[in-house]
This record gives sequence, C-alpha cells and structure tokens, in this order.
Amino acid sequence: MKLDVYGRLRLEVLREGDAWVVFRLEPGKRIAIPELAIPADVPPGEVATFIDDLYHEMSGPGQGVRVIPDD
Repeated sequence: MKLDVYGRLRLEVLREGDAWVVFRLEPGKRIAIPELAIPADVPPGEVATFIDDLYHEMSGPGQGVRVIPDD
C-alpha cells in the first residue's frame, strides 16, 4: 500500500513473507527504509495508524496519513 504522510512524504509498505518492508517514494525511485520497522503482527488495516503514531510530530492541524489509491 502507498501512503501519503501529511503531504510531506510518500511511503510504500509491502508485505514480504512474515515482515513489513517500507520504502520512501521519490520521483522515479523507491528507497528502502530498513530502520522503520513495523511489527509483523500489525494488520494491513492498521498500518496507516502505526505510521501516524510514528510521524505525528510532522503533522499540522487537520493533517493525517492517508492511503493512496492504486492507479
């Protein structure tokens, strides 16, 4: 799933085996973020909430983490 984090950055979170893998999306590339570890037991429907909990200091009034629909 792709996430827009407060309009400041975009992430792609993928399930690979028993683990979540996170990438930062930049124009024309995808950069792995191995230091951002999402526990394996976080269900897909709660990944955006987990990211929001990690990055909430970046948010402004009314901003949130939203799932970007697939094209």
